[in-house]
Amino acid sequence: MTDTLFYQVAVQSPLRRLFDYLPAEDASSVLAAGVRVTVPFGKREVTGIVVSNTASSDYPIGKLKPITAVLDKSPLLPPVLFDVLLWAARYYQHPLGDVLATALPTLLRKGGDLPQQSLWRLSTHGKGLPDDALRRAPSQQALLQLLQQHESLSREALTGAGVSTATIRSLKNKELIENFTRTISDQAFNPNGATDILAETPLTLSPDQQAALEQVEFHAYNSYLIDGETGSGKTEVYLQAIATVLRDSKQALVLIPEINLSPQTLARFQARFNCPIALIHSGLSERQRLEAWWAAASGSAGIIIGTRSAAFVPMKSPGIIIVDEEHDSSFKQQEGFRYSARDVAVMRANRESIPLLLGSATPSLESLYNCQQERYRHLSIKGRHGGAVQAAWQLVDIRHSQLNTGFSHTVIEGISTQLAEGNQVLVFLNRRGFAPTLMCHDCGWVANCRHCDAHLTVHTNRPGLHCHHCESRQPLPSTCPECSSQQLNYLGQGTERSEATLQALFPETNVHRVDRDSTGSKHAMEELLEQINKNEPCILVGTQMLAKGHHFPGVTLVVVLDADTSLFSTDFRALEKMGQLITQVAGRAGRGAKPGVVMIQSHHCEHPVFELLSRHSYAKFAQHLLAERQFSAMPPFTNAALIRAEFHQGGQALGLLQRARDFLESQMPSSPALRYLGPFPAAMEKRSGRYRYQLTLIGAERRDLQPLLSRLCHWLEQEKSARKVRWSIDVDPQDTI
Repeated sequence: MTDTLFYQVAVQSPLRRLFDYLPAEDASSVLAAGVRVTVPFGKREVTGIVVSNTASSDYPIGKLKPITAVLDKSPLLPPVLFDVLLWAARYYQHPLGDVLATALPTLLRKGGDLPQQSLWRLSTHGKGLPDDALRRAPSQQALLQLLQQHESLSREALTGAGVSTATIRSLKNKELIENFTRTISDQAFNPNGATDILAETPLTLSPDQQAALEQVEFHAYNSYLIDGETGSGKTEVYLQAIATVLRDSKQALVLIPEINLSPQTLARFQARFNCPIALIHSGLSERQRLEAWWAAASGSAGIIIGTRSAAFVPMKSPGIIIVDEEHDSSFKQQEGFRYSARDVAVMRANRESIPLLLGSATPSLESLYNCQQERYRHLSIKGRHGGAVQAAWQLVDIRHSQLNTGFSHTVIEGISTQLAEGNQVLVFLNRRGFAPTLMCHDCGWVANCRHCDAHLTVHTNRPGLHCHHCESRQPLPSTCPECSSQQLNYLGQGTERSEATLQALFPETNVHRVDRDSTGSKHAMEELLEQINKNEPCILVGTQMLAKGHHFPGVTLVVVLDADTSLFSTDFRALEKMGQLITQVAGRAGRGAKPGVVMIQSHHCEHPVFELLSRHSYAKFAQHLLAERQFSAMPPFTNAALIRAEFHQGGQALGLLQRARDFLESQMPSSPALRYLGPFPAAMEKRSGRYRYQLTLIGAERRDLQPLLSRLCHWLEQEKSARKVRWSIDVDPQDTI
């Protein structure tokens, strides 16, 4: 027996285990869970996080090493959030060290300090001076009086008060003031009065909005699905709910699906509230991300707006979590730690005992199913706010039609009419580049990616052939590499080609392309939105970036060029995603005072999907899909997990998954309650030079699936052949099953 305390530390590594360490040699107190430490790990030292302590270890004490250094006086991750992270590691079957690292900014992950602030204050000598001691030097006297009124001030605050660098230097040389650093203020946001938090008067709520807001219980957990058509005023409900939380000196976390939505979301919230707002997304520098993270963790920011990873940001006084566009697949991480930010938000709100608002005009089938099961409360908002009406839909049958680079005569006339009336037009095509395929007319050669089972996309801005899967690039050939023919044809169209076509058709009109290529530079999206919001006649042509939450009051016509892509997909979620995307992009029309029109080009206008959606019946469309899912025993009526394996040689990846299935069958044989599908090649078998295969598990009960996946992880980590093959487990997958 020994009185020695052992610490179990999580280290960022692919291993699903904790590592035992002895206390630091100069340890004077027991370390709490969530404290960062520096530990020896192999031949290097790394930053780890203490998870627990124990009085015994499975390893001889002589083989254990002590913690090198303790980096924090107290845990950076609050106990409730730490518990949520432990749950996420178990649920998503991912190494705990990697999960905990996800919750920390990169600088803290590397062992850095909390953000420091440089401040000026009176020295001991300066504090003893009378008020008029420097009356012969007015600027120095003013600085002395300023610091007598404040305990300390930053350089930025002094500059704002008109204090020059020379004045600061003079008092420093006289040893009347001194410079020091401290952790950026951890003083929690605390409004001084019920009205001080508002910078503008809230809008008057409609009866449905008011009813939805009144049903929210602010001091207990409940998940609320706010189901309102585009333009119905869901954001106003969010804003007024947040006001209630802020008045109670609590914080609000708002999750949005895309970085490009952050400028308009931030502007909307800043216009409404007089409180610090932290913005967190991957587009920030490491320093900016750390400072925003600390503003949330310390409580100095009343509102935190962020993309997927912000689901793990600590809050000193959590009051509400809001997930806008909850249906959006961007909330599911597709690489590494494959978590759903929406589902993490549900668990976090539950553990924090605070409300969760899930908002969408096109709710996911999972959320609608949870409402049916009475896990969520379903709050509906009918109609558009301010009296605007839903846009009229027009299905344009393009069978036997002569198309002008993808545009029918009917659509071109519709665009011309709207522009002549001084309106804006949005053209939606969810395909980047100029053309998706380059083919030789003489021999049939097609430009394919060397690393993926995919055609290379032709780009004319930064000319070349690009693979949108592995990001490899090749020069654009002038002749066919097979037969030397110059008859190279561009097949299909992307946003670049549509932009060029529209600019040729309407040379006097500004055409703005909105896709990942055109908005990649910093502030590009903000500048583009500024141009659009001038409400001058223009055409917007772009991908699904245009469909997500944008408010374009000048847009009166939305055109969907290629609505047929997902009608016959093998992905069982394809119709759901298509219905959501078309409904969302159609919702950009007619949001202002003028009525809107939606034109859908299709070869299958009679398809039931278009019939339901064109009648503004997303609810009936969703119920139709739910009935299909129930009949076929697919999610959300069952639970799924996807085991992926990839290797430079397909046989090894396939062989590993076949052995994995054999192991799973030995643990729990196939039955009506548990089905194994595969292993099969992935929808794109070769990607980035690796051959990819997948094995699907579909279980009626999650309580059976999770222990089975845990045993599979342990087996894979022991299996020798798995050490060469890249494998992963995706719980609740959103892409092809």
